[in-house]
Amino acid sequence: MSADRPLLQACRREKTAFTPVWLMRQAGRYLPEYRAVRSKFSFLELCKTPEAAAEITLQPVTRLGVDAAILFADILLPLEPLGLGLSFGPGEGPRIARPIRTAHDVEALPDVDCEDALSFVLETIRIVRRELDGRVPLIGFAGAPFTLASYAIEGGGSRDYRETKRLLLGEPDTWNALMTRFTDLTADYLEAQISAGAEVVQLFDSWVGHLSPIDYRQSVLPHMRRLIARVKQAGVPVIHFGTGTGGLLGDMAEAGSDVVGVDWRIDFDKAWQTIGHDSAVQGNLDPLVLQAPSHVIRERVRQLLQEAGGRPGHIANLGHGILPETPVDGARCFVDAVHELSAR
Repeated sequence: MSADRPLLQACRREKTAFTPVWLMRQAGRYLPEYRAVRSKFSFLELCKTPEAAAEITLQPVTRLGVDAAILFADILLPLEPLGLGLSFGPGEGPRIARPIRTAHDVEALPDVDCEDALSFVLETIRIVRRELDGRVPLIGFAGAPFTLASYAIEGGGSRDYRETKRLLLGEPDTWNALMTRFTDLTADYLEAQISAGAEVVQLFDSWVGHLSPIDYRQSVLPHMRRLIARVKQAGVPVIHFGTGTGGLLGDMAEAGSDVVGVDWRIDFDKAWQTIGHDSAVQGNLDPLVLQAPSHVIRERVRQLLQEAGGRPGHIANLGHGILPETPVDGARCFVDAVHELSAR
């Protein structure tokens, strides 16, 4: 494995020839070639068909010229072998048929062998690594324990995370038991991905921005510290990303990841100052900018790079996943502009 590819260098805060860039959800619905493959499968079937999932993972590397591939999968896949009744309905978000609400529900969760239960994900990784042949690194990923817990407790997405906070605030022993289970499961899953060939891993804590700083510090941060410390022993960089986390960035940095992801609701230079310049930082263009005219995209990239200040350790990305309505030309303009305007 070559260690001098720009994304890996940036994770280590080393100087790069240009700022590396990739896009969250870059393998997805905005690409016509993705839609062509997706039309043949349900979403879960697609995730469980390694050859098709690998094809989708590779599509944006060729189409956009990004500096990393990210595994095509879903953050909730580890919930299925727990017997919670995970499903994805047409035009709907994920649903959990048997949500976790009590201490008994937590105690009843079965042990999961990720090498067996999620073997299709690991086979996708092996196929992608062979096809990439070292051109760019492959990013594996998992949902962070809080986000997994919130889906499992709420039974799907939520506006106020009422049941999650009820458990967190009202039954802290049950909450910590659940977070311990999900921390161990996530660590097992990421270690299996790394063994299969993932060269970087990202933790998606999509809903953690709904917490207050004190609740994050007391009820999430200890578990994230343990998780990240364990995964880092496998020797690959760890990216830690959440949305709506402008008030949590300093605490998230304390969890110990190599890279902290930043959404678009905070100026990039202020975010990096809060996180600390001893950490690499990823982000943070508003995904909707990619639907603007090309001159606007280039100007926003210029502003982002100015805020990054040429400091080693910047990975350009969106502040959240690319939207399905995004024109491919807008995504390509973003990638090209980052490469061109950051060339050193």
